[in-house]
Amino acid sequence: MESLEAELDRARDLDPGELADAIESIGFECTRCGGCCTGYAPDEPGGAPAGEGVDGPAGDSDDRDATDDRDATDREPHTATVFPDEVRAVADAAEAEFGEPYDWRDVARPMPFGLSADEDGEPTGETFEWALATDDCGDCTFYEETDGQGACTVHDARPLICRTYPFSVALEGTSQPMGEAVDEAGVVRAHECEGLGRDISREDAEALAASLKERAVRELEEAIGVRDGYDPTAAERAEGDAVVFDSEGPKEADGTPIDGE
Repeated sequence: MESLEAELDRARDLDPGELADAIESIGFECTRCGGCCTGYAPDEPGGAPAGEGVDGPAGDSDDRDATDDRDATDREPHTATVFPDEVRAVADAAEAEFGEPYDWRDVARPMPFGLSADEDGEPTGETFEWALATDDCGDCTFYEETDGQGACTVHDARPLICRTYPFSVALEGTSQPMGEAVDEAGVVRAHECEGLGRDISREDAEALAASLKERAVRELEEAIGVRDGYDPTAAERAEGDAVVFDSEGPKEADGTPIDGE
């Protein structure tokens, strides 16, 4: 297995033109179905086993359709990884959009995989990523739907993983969306999405390719930062039961740095 530094060099050397060629050959157009922004039943394609992970804090669901009667206990929450600086960017965008302050926990929750839940349902343990916050239905808290059409309320500030779905790059140290790839071309993998196979313009393919390369680089830089900054004693200094290690250092579940500013 290559080192993370070697994989980072590979990511930095990725040719955006070749990535765009691969995306064009697979084809993609977003249908605004909301499938990549919402929770899912465990038996749906790509679904995780029932009960895996723990729910994060519920987001504001005032904009949800009042007739939405899905049982959240029967669904797995939407899970999308987000970098620390992206959390702050989304918080700023949400504050500008809705006219009220958004703090860290309004935007992100500890990545649930690897954590357990205490008797109050709060996450406990250590994890190494953040995931976007979800509402009571397990949907991304920034997702809204009108007449069957999905939309992101912080679209211009959405994280790289949202900008690049359903595509990923097959390099060690880069993340893959839940579920097996359903198509591939070169190092590009395509994951389940009803928009695959549709015509895509060269301009859109190149924009997607640029974001895909940026995401691959950022994921490896983040992984190296987490590795180099890991401190097994951080949990002893934490006030809460969950510790998230990111490239900025260990944090509480609400994003507060364990070791101060």
